[in-house]
Amino acid sequence: MSGNPYQDDRGNKDRTITRPGPERESYPVEPGGEAVKVAEPGAFLIGEEMTGGYGKGPDILHACTVAVERGEIAVIVGPNGAGKSTAMKALFGMLDLRQGHVRLDGEDITALSPQDRVAKGMGFVPQNNNIFTSMTVEENLEMGAFIRRDDITETMEQVYDLFPVLREKRNQAAGELSGGQRQQVAVGRALMTKPKVLMLDEPTAGVSPIVMDELFDRIIEVSRTGIPILMVEQNARQALEIADKGYVMVQGRNAYTGTGKELLADPDVRRSFLGG
Repeated sequence: MSGNPYQDDRGNKDRTITRPGPERESYPVEPGGEAVKVAEPGAFLIGEEMTGGYGKGPDILHACTVAVERGEIAVIVGPNGAGKSTAMKALFGMLDLRQGHVRLDGEDITALSPQDRVAKGMGFVPQNNNIFTSMTVEENLEMGAFIRRDDITETMEQVYDLFPVLREKRNQAAGELSGGQRQQVAVGRALMTKPKVLMLDEPTAGVSPIVMDELFDRIIEVSRTGIPILMVEQNARQALEIADKGYVMVQGRNAYTGTGKELLADPDVRRSFLGG
């Protein structure tokens, strides 16, 4: 076994990998109907009954609940405009909730700023503008560790082991990298904070299928170290194949919730969101 905590079972392409656990029920609800009440006992990160929007605008989220437990991959999928990224931003404190709460490791952090949530252990990779293009790869990683006061050398080596291409291009401007390599920089920078939970907003957007598979492999590796991972993903079928738990959102509400396997097997989910 490697000394790198992100490297166990590296390169495994088995898309059926999920952690065994208690069976969960799939909860359907008609769009526009009552939001699903999802019990999440012991969840490490949970946004519970979240209702809110941007500024003084209308609500985008309607009593929406998403959560992730230790060592788990949870994914949020759904059609465009369903509020998936808004739910992620609500968890990270980028919009005010009018109702609901966010808890991290049992602590209510609803009132905390994004900066304070990072200090509490939340790592967030937004979909856009997630790297410093004029800085080198290594400078980007160093920026990720700005809140740390300890030696970051070991963590940087772990990131380079996880993403070998970044080691090769460590002195190259991040803006010169391909789309997939930029995403690796963004994820690596978030890992430099040594997060307790990692949130990814559409990490495979705009990358090729081959690069998508590689990114998903790396996400699995990070999860196997025990870091909970919550991600929004446009490639719903592929994301659910690696997910322990999935949330299908429609119009800012929970439409279906279950394990990845359950949602992939649900005929209504397949017909409405996965192309049959």
